[in-house]
Amino acid sequence: MGLTDDVREHCAEVAASAELVTIDVSRLDSVEPGPPPALDPRSHYLDGTPEEVALFTLELDAINFGSGWFPTIRKRPGCSGSITIARALTEHGPWPIGELPRLDAAAVATVLGQDPGHELMDLYARALRELGAFLAGRSALGVVAEAGGSAEALAAQLAAGMPMFADVGFYKRAQITPADLALAGVASFGDLDRLTIFADNLVPHVLRVDGVLVYDHELARSIDAGELLPPGAAEQEIRACAVHACELLAPRLGVPPRTLDNWLWNRGRGPRFKAVPRHRTRTTAY
Repeated sequence: MGLTDDVREHCAEVAASAELVTIDVSRLDSVEPGPPPALDPRSHYLDGTPEEVALFTLELDAINFGSGWFPTIRKRPGCSGSITIARALTEHGPWPIGELPRLDAAAVATVLGQDPGHELMDLYARALRELGAFLAGRSALGVVAEAGGSAEALAAQLAAGMPMFADVGFYKRAQITPADLALAGVASFGDLDRLTIFADNLVPHVLRVDGVLVYDHELARSIDAGELLPPGAAEQEIRACAVHACELLAPRLGVPPRTLDNWLWNRGRGPRFKAVPRHRTRTTAY
């Protein structure tokens, strides 16, 4: 049993006993495919050396969370919270490894164009300091090489080495990191297709709008009213049912779950999905 097997087993068990979220299997065929996965060069630093691109990817995925706070940050015109953060870091470029252990909220906020007193900036600084301690004397590409060409091994390494990557049962950011490194062209993994979807709050939202996920009336009312959903049973059911639904859906569409995730995430940026509130949870998992 590896990390991805653990995720699949956990999510299948949660989905089977879920009380607030239901998977409508009859709606699986309503999900539309999308374009091939790719990284937007405006939001991902791709023009540096392979080491710089790999380091940027590790740094961006170290802070690839905060959706619960995004309504409260300064967004760039026409950009979501995640794109705002990604583009700011892309324009700055990766922090040198030696600077990571010394970063504080003020330094991070300056680069990201945010208020240094915002709670998220302190969490981002903490995540980047964890990454600095994790790398400690190693290069970004060196860490990739240690995984021996296995995306799952790299994900497990990240989850074991940094507490803020240890999203037990889902490992969203630990899994998306090798996928992003591969898309950036600085790593090659023989087992990328073993990755599950990267369980956040946007992919389940798309599945809900498509009718695949059906929420309990009170849960739906709370989300539609824009109320914060606390970490716990409800948001765990939402994410687990999204993972399990995509495990059922991916074979129907003939793509691995990581590709399906990209399709759904990109579709979620469209007006049809933005018109409906998604769940918001203040967590470092996503």
